[in-house]
Amino acid sequence: MPIVVDLDVMLARRKMSVGDFADAVGISPANVAVLKNNRAKAVRFTTLDAICRVLDCQPGDVLRWEPED
Repeated sequence: MPIVVDLDVMLARRKMSVGDFADAVGISPANVAVLKNNRAKAVRFTTLDAICRVLDCQPGDVLRWEPED
């Protein structure tokens, strides 16, 4: 899929664990894993808003587009 989620990079930069992040955003650690492993098919804007709020970042810091070969 050409949309890549760089959540693991942002969590490392913020020195935040998956569990702490999941609690702060209000999603399960399993759903964080789905995002981190690029298996998500969609992300609600409310979830993206919470992710950006918790990580103090812009959506482009978490999501990027890569062309398919």
